[in-house]
Amino acid sequence: MAISAKQVRSDARAPEAVAAAGLAALAVAMGIGRFAFTPLLPMMQQDAGLSLAAGAWLASANYAGYLAGALLTMVWRISPAMAIRAGLAVIVVATLGMGVTENFATWAALRAAAGIASAWILVYVSAWCLEALTPLRRPVLIATVFAGVGAGIAATGVLCLGLILARATSGEAWIALGLISLAVSIGIWRALVPRDSSGKSGRHAASGRSQLWSAEPLRLVICYGVFGFGYIIPATFIPAMAREIVHEGSLFGWAWPVFGAAAAGSTLSVAVLLRRIPNRSLWITSQLVMALGVSLPVVWPGIAGLLLAAVFVGGTFMVVTMTGMREAREVAGPHAPSLMAAMTSAFAAGQIAGPIAVSTLAAGGGGYSRALLLASTLLAASAFLLSRGAAVRSPPRAAP
Repeated sequence: MAISAKQVRSDARAPEAVAAAGLAALAVAMGIGRFAFTPLLPMMQQDAGLSLAAGAWLASANYAGYLAGALLTMVWRISPAMAIRAGLAVIVVATLGMGVTENFATWAALRAAAGIASAWILVYVSAWCLEALTPLRRPVLIATVFAGVGAGIAATGVLCLGLILARATSGEAWIALGLISLAVSIGIWRALVPRDSSGKSGRHAASGRSQLWSAEPLRLVICYGVFGFGYIIPATFIPAMAREIVHEGSLFGWAWPVFGAAAAGSTLSVAVLLRRIPNRSLWITSQLVMALGVSLPVVWPGIAGLLLAAVFVGGTFMVVTMTGMREAREVAGPHAPSLMAAMTSAFAAGQIAGPIAVSTLAAGGGGYSRALLLASTLLAASAFLLSRGAAVRSPPRAAP
Protein backbone atom coordinates (compact mmCIF):
# COMPACT_ATOMS: atom_id res chain seq x y z
CA MET A 1 0.00 0.00 0.00
CA ALA A 2 1.35 3.44 -0.88
CA ILE A 3 2.20 5.80 1.97
CA SER A 4 1.23 9.43 1.48
CA ALA A 5 3.46 12.40 2.30
CA LYS A 6 0.97 13.37 5.00
CA GLN A 7 1.36 9.96 6.67
CA VAL A 8 5.18 10.25 6.57
CA ARG A 9 5.01 13.65 8.24
CA SER A 10 2.56 12.35 10.86
CA ASP A 11 4.81 9.38 11.67
CA ALA A 12 7.82 11.72 11.90
CA ARG A 13 6.00 13.75 14.57
CA ALA A 14 5.33 10.69 16.75
CA PRO A 15 7.01 11.14 20.16
CA GLU A 16 9.32 8.19 19.70
CA ALA A 17 10.38 9.45 16.26
CA VAL A 18 11.08 12.92 17.65
CA ALA A 19 13.17 11.45 20.50
CA ALA A 20 15.10 9.16 18.13
CA ALA A 21 15.81 11.99 15.68
CA GLY A 22 16.93 14.25 18.52
CA LEU A 23 19.22 11.54 19.90
CA ALA A 24 20.81 10.91 16.49
CA ALA A 25 21.24 14.61 15.69
CA LEU A 26 22.94 15.29 19.03
CA ALA A 27 25.14 12.21 18.57
CA VAL A 28 26.45 13.62 15.28
CA ALA A 29 26.63 17.23 16.48
CA MET A 30 28.41 16.59 19.76
CA GLY A 31 29.98 13.16 19.41
CA ILE A 32 31.53 14.05 16.04
CA GLY A 33 31.15 17.78 15.33
CA ARG A 34 32.28 18.87 18.76
CA PHE A 35 34.21 16.10 20.47
CA ALA A 36 35.71 13.83 17.82
CA PHE A 37 38.79 16.01 18.18
CA THR A 38 39.29 14.81 21.77
CA PRO A 39 40.08 11.11 21.05
CA LEU A 40 41.80 12.11 17.81
CA LEU A 41 44.14 14.61 19.50
CA PRO A 42 46.65 11.94 20.61
CA MET A 43 46.58 10.46 17.10
CA MET A 44 47.17 13.88 15.54
CA GLN A 45 50.00 14.53 17.99
CA GLN A 46 51.63 11.28 16.94
CA ASP A 47 51.21 11.22 13.15
CA ALA A 48 50.78 14.94 12.36
CA GLY A 49 53.18 16.35 14.96
CA LEU A 50 50.48 18.50 16.58
CA SER A 51 51.72 20.18 19.77
CA LEU A 52 49.69 20.64 22.96
CA ALA A 53 49.49 24.39 22.33
CA ALA A 54 48.37 23.87 18.71
CA GLY A 55 45.79 21.35 19.88
CA ALA A 56 44.47 23.87 22.39
CA TRP A 57 44.09 26.48 19.65
CA LEU A 58 42.24 24.04 17.39
CA ALA A 59 39.90 23.22 20.27
CA SER A 60 39.37 26.93 20.87
CA ALA A 61 38.58 27.47 17.18
CA ASN A 62 35.78 24.93 17.51
CA TYR A 63 34.49 26.62 20.65
CA ALA A 64 34.70 30.06 19.02
CA GLY A 65 32.55 28.70 16.22
CA TYR A 66 30.19 27.27 18.81
CA LEU A 67 29.90 30.72 20.40
CA ALA A 68 29.24 32.34 17.03
CA GLY A 69 26.60 29.75 16.24
CA ALA A 70 24.86 30.24 19.59
CA LEU A 71 24.86 34.02 19.19
CA LEU A 72 23.46 33.63 15.69
CA THR A 73 20.50 31.67 17.01
CA MET A 74 19.62 34.66 19.22
CA VAL A 75 19.22 37.06 16.30
CA TRP A 76 18.37 34.87 13.31
CA ARG A 77 15.00 33.12 13.42
CA ILE A 78 14.82 29.94 11.34
CA SER A 79 12.73 26.80 11.46
CA PRO A 80 14.34 24.43 14.01
CA ALA A 81 14.05 21.50 11.61
CA MET A 82 15.78 23.45 8.83
CA ALA A 83 18.50 24.64 11.23
CA ILE A 84 19.17 21.06 12.35
CA ARG A 85 19.39 19.87 8.76
CA ALA A 86 21.78 22.68 7.83
CA GLY A 87 23.92 21.93 10.88
CA LEU A 88 24.17 18.25 10.00
CA ALA A 89 25.25 19.08 6.44
CA VAL A 90 27.98 21.42 7.67
CA ILE A 91 29.32 18.81 10.12
CA VAL A 92 29.52 16.18 7.38
CA VAL A 93 31.55 18.49 5.12
CA ALA A 94 33.77 19.82 7.93
CA THR A 95 34.56 16.35 9.28
CA LEU A 96 35.44 14.93 5.89
CA GLY A 97 37.55 18.02 5.23
CA MET A 98 39.69 17.35 8.30
CA GLY A 99 40.82 14.10 6.72
CA VAL A 100 41.90 15.47 3.35
CA THR A 101 44.20 18.32 4.42
CA GLU A 102 47.09 18.87 6.84
CA ASN A 103 47.06 22.67 6.69
CA PHE A 104 46.68 24.11 10.18
CA ALA A 105 44.71 27.20 9.08
CA THR A 106 42.27 25.02 7.15
CA TRP A 107 41.92 22.75 10.16
CA ALA A 108 41.08 25.76 12.31
CA ALA A 109 38.46 26.98 9.83
CA LEU A 110 36.87 23.54 9.60
CA ARG A 111 36.77 23.15 13.38
CA ALA A 112 35.14 26.59 13.65
CA ALA A 113 32.50 25.64 11.06
CA ALA A 114 31.74 22.42 12.93
CA GLY A 115 31.37 24.45 16.11
CA ILE A 116 28.83 26.79 14.51
CA ALA A 117 26.80 23.84 13.28
CA SER A 118 26.97 22.07 16.64
CA ALA A 119 25.52 25.11 18.42
CA TRP A 120 22.63 25.30 15.98
CA ILE A 121 21.85 21.66 16.52
CA LEU A 122 22.05 21.72 20.33
CA VAL A 123 19.87 24.82 20.69
CA TYR A 124 17.31 23.83 18.08
CA VAL A 125 17.15 20.13 19.03
CA SER A 126 16.59 21.19 22.65
CA ALA A 127 13.79 23.59 21.69
CA TRP A 128 12.26 21.27 19.06
CA CYS A 129 12.23 18.17 21.26
CA LEU A 130 11.27 19.82 24.57
CA GLU A 131 8.35 21.58 22.90
CA ALA A 132 7.04 18.28 21.59
CA LEU A 133 7.88 16.00 24.50
CA THR A 134 7.51 18.02 27.73
CA PRO A 135 3.67 18.18 27.62
CA LEU A 136 3.59 14.38 27.39
CA ARG A 137 5.19 14.05 30.83
CA ARG A 138 7.33 11.13 29.72
CA PRO A 139 10.77 12.05 31.10
CA VAL A 140 12.40 8.99 29.59
CA LEU A 141 11.84 10.42 26.11
CA ILE A 142 13.58 13.67 27.05
CA ALA A 143 16.38 11.70 28.69
CA THR A 144 16.69 9.65 25.51
CA VAL A 145 17.22 12.80 23.43
CA PHE A 146 20.04 14.09 25.63
CA ALA A 147 21.59 10.62 25.87
CA GLY A 148 22.50 11.18 22.23
CA VAL A 149 25.49 13.29 23.23
CA GLY A 150 27.02 10.57 25.37
CA ALA A 151 26.12 7.88 22.85
CA GLY A 152 27.90 9.83 20.13
CA ILE A 153 30.95 10.41 22.31
CA ALA A 154 31.15 6.75 23.34
CA ALA A 155 30.71 5.47 19.77
CA THR A 156 33.32 7.90 18.47
CA GLY A 157 35.71 6.90 21.23
CA VAL A 158 35.31 3.18 20.56
CA LEU A 159 35.79 3.71 16.83
CA CYS A 160 38.94 5.76 17.41
CA LEU A 161 40.22 3.08 19.81
CA GLY A 162 39.71 0.47 17.11
CA LEU A 163 41.48 2.66 14.56
CA ILE A 164 44.40 3.15 16.95
CA LEU A 165 44.75 -0.61 17.31
CA ALA A 166 44.50 -0.95 13.51
CA ARG A 167 47.29 1.65 13.18
CA ALA A 168 45.11 3.96 11.10
CA THR A 169 46.12 7.59 10.65
CA SER A 170 44.20 10.50 12.12
CA GLY A 171 43.21 11.53 8.57
CA GLU A 172 41.65 8.15 7.94
CA ALA A 173 39.80 8.44 11.24
CA TRP A 174 38.36 11.84 10.29
CA ILE A 175 37.13 10.46 6.95
CA ALA A 176 35.51 7.45 8.65
CA LEU A 177 33.68 9.74 11.08
CA GLY A 178 32.58 11.99 8.23
CA LEU A 179 31.04 9.05 6.39
CA ILE A 180 29.28 7.90 9.57
CA SER A 181 27.84 11.38 10.15
CA LEU A 182 26.61 11.40 6.54
CA ALA A 183 24.86 8.04 6.96
CA VAL A 184 23.17 9.09 10.22
CA SER A 185 22.07 12.42 8.75
CA ILE A 186 20.47 10.71 5.77
CA GLY A 187 18.71 8.30 8.14
CA ILE A 188 16.95 11.03 10.15
CA TRP A 189 16.45 13.61 7.40
CA ARG A 190 12.73 12.88 6.89
CA ALA A 191 12.01 12.97 10.62
CA LEU A 192 13.14 16.60 10.79
CA VAL A 193 9.83 18.13 9.76
CA PRO A 194 8.80 21.72 10.59
CA ARG A 195 6.01 22.51 13.02
CA ASP A 196 3.42 25.23 12.77
CA SER A 197 4.51 28.24 14.83
CA SER A 198 1.04 29.93 14.89
CA GLY A 199 2.70 33.31 15.14
CA LYS A 200 3.55 32.95 18.82
CA SER A 201 7.05 34.34 18.54
CA GLY A 202 5.84 37.62 17.03
CA ARG A 203 3.35 38.35 19.84
CA HIS A 204 5.88 37.71 22.59
CA ALA A 205 9.14 38.95 21.07
CA ALA A 206 9.27 42.35 22.78
CA SER A 207 8.42 41.12 26.26
CA GLY A 208 10.78 38.16 25.78
CA ARG A 209 13.79 40.41 25.25
CA SER A 210 13.12 42.27 28.51
CA GLN A 211 12.48 39.09 30.50
CA LEU A 212 15.62 37.47 29.18
CA TRP A 213 17.88 39.88 31.06
CA SER A 214 16.11 39.89 34.43
CA ALA A 215 17.95 38.58 37.51
CA GLU A 216 17.05 34.90 37.37
CA PRO A 217 17.76 34.26 33.68
CA LEU A 218 21.06 36.10 34.11
CA ARG A 219 21.94 33.79 36.99
CA LEU A 220 21.32 30.79 34.74
CA VAL A 221 23.44 32.30 31.96
CA ILE A 222 26.38 33.00 34.30
CA CYS A 223 26.31 29.58 35.97
CA TYR A 224 25.96 27.79 32.65
CA GLY A 225 28.97 29.72 31.36
CA VAL A 226 31.06 28.63 34.33
CA PHE A 227 29.92 25.07 33.69
CA GLY A 228 31.29 25.40 30.15
CA PHE A 229 34.70 26.47 31.44
CA GLY A 230 34.81 23.90 34.21
CA TYR A 231 34.01 20.76 32.31
CA ILE A 232 35.74 21.50 29.00
CA ILE A 233 39.28 21.03 30.28
CA PRO A 234 38.88 17.34 31.13
CA ALA A 235 36.43 16.89 28.25
CA THR A 236 39.10 18.08 25.81
CA PHE A 237 42.27 16.67 27.31
CA ILE A 238 41.38 13.42 29.13
CA PRO A 239 42.84 11.14 26.40
CA ALA A 240 45.95 13.30 26.12
CA MET A 241 46.42 13.20 29.90
CA ALA A 242 45.96 9.43 29.84
CA ARG A 243 48.54 9.09 27.06
CA GLU A 244 51.10 10.90 29.24
CA ILE A 245 50.56 8.27 31.95
CA VAL A 246 50.46 5.12 29.80
CA HIS A 247 51.67 5.00 26.22
CA GLU A 248 49.97 1.72 25.29
CA GLY A 249 47.08 2.73 23.03
CA SER A 250 44.53 0.13 24.08
CA LEU A 251 44.64 1.42 27.67
CA PHE A 252 44.72 5.20 27.31
CA GLY A 253 42.21 4.92 24.47
CA TRP A 254 39.51 3.73 26.88
CA ALA A 255 39.38 7.06 28.74
CA TRP A 256 37.10 8.72 26.19
CA PRO A 257 34.65 5.82 25.64
CA VAL A 258 34.26 5.65 29.44
CA PHE A 259 33.46 9.37 29.46
CA GLY A 260 30.85 8.95 26.72
CA ALA A 261 29.25 5.85 28.20
CA ALA A 262 28.86 7.63 31.54
CA ALA A 263 27.26 10.60 29.75
CA ALA A 264 24.82 8.41 27.81
CA GLY A 265 23.79 6.42 30.87
CA SER A 266 23.48 9.42 33.15
CA THR A 267 20.46 11.06 31.52
CA LEU A 268 18.58 7.78 31.35
CA SER A 269 19.49 6.99 34.96
CA VAL A 270 18.05 10.26 36.28
CA ALA A 271 14.92 10.17 34.11
CA VAL A 272 12.77 8.95 36.99
CA LEU A 273 14.16 11.72 39.21
CA LEU A 274 12.90 14.41 36.83
CA ARG A 275 9.39 13.77 38.17
CA ARG A 276 10.38 14.13 41.82
CA ILE A 277 13.35 16.51 42.08
CA PRO A 278 13.45 20.08 40.77
CA ASN A 279 15.67 20.72 37.77
CA ARG A 280 17.87 23.12 39.67
CA SER A 281 18.52 20.71 42.52
CA LEU A 282 19.72 18.09 40.04
CA TRP A 283 21.84 20.72 38.30
CA ILE A 284 23.52 21.82 41.54
CA THR A 285 24.19 18.28 42.73
CA SER A 286 25.60 17.23 39.38
CA GLN A 287 27.86 20.27 39.20
CA LEU A 288 29.32 19.55 42.64
CA VAL A 289 30.03 15.95 41.62
CA MET A 290 31.65 17.30 38.46
CA ALA A 291 33.83 19.64 40.52
CA LEU A 292 35.10 16.63 42.47
CA GLY A 293 35.72 14.71 39.24
CA VAL A 294 37.67 17.56 37.66
CA SER A 295 40.02 17.66 40.65
CA LEU A 296 40.63 13.88 40.77
CA PRO A 297 43.54 13.74 38.27
CA VAL A 298 45.38 16.15 40.57
CA VAL A 299 44.57 14.63 43.97
CA TRP A 300 44.76 11.02 42.71
CA PRO A 301 47.41 10.87 39.97
CA GLY A 302 47.42 7.80 37.76
CA ILE A 303 45.17 6.02 35.32
CA ALA A 304 42.66 4.95 38.00
CA GLY A 305 42.05 8.54 39.09
CA LEU A 306 41.79 9.64 35.49
CA LEU A 307 39.24 6.98 34.57
CA LEU A 308 37.20 7.81 37.68
CA ALA A 309 37.34 11.47 36.67
CA ALA A 310 35.99 10.45 33.25
CA VAL A 311 33.06 8.73 35.00
CA PHE A 312 32.35 11.69 37.31
CA VAL A 313 32.60 14.36 34.62
CA GLY A 314 31.05 12.27 31.86
CA GLY A 315 28.27 11.16 34.18
CA THR A 316 27.26 14.71 35.10
CA PHE A 317 27.85 17.04 32.18
CA MET A 318 24.81 15.89 30.20
CA VAL A 319 22.64 15.93 33.33
CA VAL A 320 23.65 19.58 33.77
CA THR A 321 22.93 20.24 30.10
CA MET A 322 19.51 18.55 30.25
CA THR A 323 18.42 20.15 33.52
CA GLY A 324 19.81 23.52 32.39
CA MET A 325 17.71 23.46 29.22
CA ARG A 326 14.65 22.32 31.18
CA GLU A 327 15.20 25.08 33.72
CA ALA A 328 15.45 27.60 30.88
CA ARG A 329 12.07 26.43 29.64
CA GLU A 330 10.58 26.74 33.14
CA VAL A 331 12.00 30.24 33.68
CA ALA A 332 11.42 31.71 30.22
CA GLY A 333 8.31 29.89 29.01
CA PRO A 334 7.59 30.85 25.37
CA HIS A 335 10.90 32.72 25.24
CA ALA A 336 12.91 29.64 26.18
CA PRO A 337 14.78 29.37 22.84
CA SER A 338 16.28 32.83 23.40
CA LEU A 339 17.37 31.96 26.93
CA MET A 340 18.74 28.60 25.74
CA ALA A 341 20.74 30.45 23.09
CA ALA A 342 22.07 32.94 25.66
CA MET A 343 23.07 30.12 28.01
CA THR A 344 24.71 28.23 25.17
CA SER A 345 26.60 31.39 24.20
CA ALA A 346 27.92 31.76 27.75
CA PHE A 347 28.78 28.06 27.77
CA ALA A 348 30.73 28.52 24.54
CA ALA A 349 32.60 31.51 25.94
CA GLY A 350 33.62 29.41 28.93
CA GLN A 351 34.79 26.65 26.60
CA ILE A 352 36.96 29.08 24.67
CA ALA A 353 38.61 30.20 27.90
CA GLY A 354 39.20 26.62 29.09
CA PRO A 355 41.72 25.38 26.49
CA ILE A 356 43.42 28.78 26.46
CA ALA A 357 43.81 28.51 30.24
CA VAL A 358 45.41 25.08 29.76
CA SER A 359 47.78 26.46 27.14
CA THR A 360 48.72 29.46 29.29
CA LEU A 361 49.16 27.55 32.55
CA ALA A 362 50.97 24.66 30.84
CA ALA A 363 53.44 27.14 29.35
CA GLY A 364 54.37 28.08 32.92
CA GLY A 365 55.34 24.48 33.66
CA GLY A 366 52.21 23.52 35.57
CA GLY A 367 50.90 20.97 33.10
CA TYR A 368 47.20 20.34 33.53
CA SER A 369 47.08 20.52 37.34
CA ARG A 370 46.58 24.23 37.90
CA ALA A 371 43.92 24.48 35.18
CA LEU A 372 42.03 21.51 36.65
CA LEU A 373 42.07 22.97 40.15
CA LEU A 374 40.89 26.34 38.86
CA ALA A 375 38.04 24.65 36.98
CA SER A 376 37.03 22.61 40.03
CA THR A 377 36.92 25.72 42.23
CA LEU A 378 34.80 27.68 39.77
CA LEU A 379 32.34 24.81 39.36
CA ALA A 380 31.79 24.60 43.11
CA ALA A 381 31.41 28.39 43.41
CA SER A 382 28.84 28.56 40.62
CA ALA A 383 26.86 25.71 42.18
CA PHE A 384 26.62 27.84 45.33
CA LEU A 385 25.52 30.85 43.25
CA LEU A 386 22.86 28.75 41.58
CA SER A 387 21.56 27.64 44.97
CA ARG A 388 21.06 31.28 45.98
CA GLY A 389 18.52 31.84 43.20
CA ALA A 390 14.75 31.95 43.35
CA ALA A 391 12.99 29.04 45.00
CA VAL A 392 12.82 26.18 42.55
CA ARG A 393 9.52 24.79 41.45
CA SER A 394 8.59 21.20 42.09
CA PRO A 395 8.38 19.18 38.88
CA PRO A 396 4.88 18.43 37.61
CA ARG A 397 3.35 15.12 38.57
CA ALA A 398 3.33 12.46 35.91
CA ALA A 399 0.08 11.98 34.12
CA PRO A 400 -1.85 9.00 35.47
